[in-house]
Amino acid sequence: MTAPIAPSTTPAPPAPAAAPPARRVPGRAGRPRRGASRAGRTLHAGPVAYAILIVAVLVSAFPFYWTIVAASRSNADLARIPPALLPGPNLMRNFEAVLEEADIGKALLNSLLVSGSITLGTVLCCTLAGFAFAKLRFRGRGALLAVTVGTMMIPPQLGVIPLFMLIADLGWVNQLQAVILPGLVSAFGVFFMRQFLVQSLPDELIEAARVDGASTARIFWSIVVPIARPGMAVLGLLTFMAAWNDFFWPIVALSSSEPTVQVALRQLGGGYVHDQSVIMAGTLLGTLPVLLVFGLLGRQIVGGIMQGAVKG
Repeated sequence: MTAPIAPSTTPAPPAPAAAPPARRVPGRAGRPRRGASRAGRTLHAGPVAYAILIVAVLVSAFPFYWTIVAASRSNADLARIPPALLPGPNLMRNFEAVLEEADIGKALLNSLLVSGSITLGTVLCCTLAGFAFAKLRFRGRGALLAVTVGTMMIPPQLGVIPLFMLIADLGWVNQLQAVILPGLVSAFGVFFMRQFLVQSLPDELIEAARVDGASTARIFWSIVVPIARPGMAVLGLLTFMAAWNDFFWPIVALSSSEPTVQVALRQLGGGYVHDQSVIMAGTLLGTLPVLLVFGLLGRQIVGGIMQGAVKG
């Protein structure tokens, strides 16, 4: 017979101690922990926020609406008290008066050429300079950036006389290049694109492109430009609006034979009594291209602003 197997004398491991009950803080049941992420929560605007937004929209849009009303009315209608607040039937008649009193068609073409050239040149040159200041390492970078930003403190009126003497020596008076070339680069645009690329362009992308053998020009066109497109759109719109609305320098450098829109509007409503309806009709014609540019670049502009808002 086989001997019975003796039971094991090894002691059993002790049971794990029960975890202490969670400590509950009175009055904080259901509240989110401080610092916890609130991603995914939808914020709803209240009636006060809607009221403020409606007032802001009305205040912002009323000048443009009043321009439409005044451009479609007669000068007598505008002189009434209270004035008419609805558009009238004289819009096309006032447009015809604008075309008769000023060469507005040539002025629009000149303004498009001047504003478009300044916008393209500013966006390209400022993006190149902003990339250099943001990501390239070279001697004197900080000093050059300080000098560039410092030029923004100088009033532009101080440079009118030397600039006019320069274009007179070059024989550019009453020619469009006298207005285009001085505006191809702006200190604000360089600083704006530099700040945008510092936040939006990772150094790792540039280092990886260097490892793959890409040149600086290839890095700029293939990596920097696609990333900088929202910032370029914002800078392009701001530059186009500034160039389109510029009056001081074009009236100094150009004459009535080669006017821009702002210079041509000065010729409207002449006579002993200024015809405000004709002036408003010309102003409306001069505003439409800016609205068209904003409609084309609006999505890029909002995207660039939101991309800068969520950085960090």
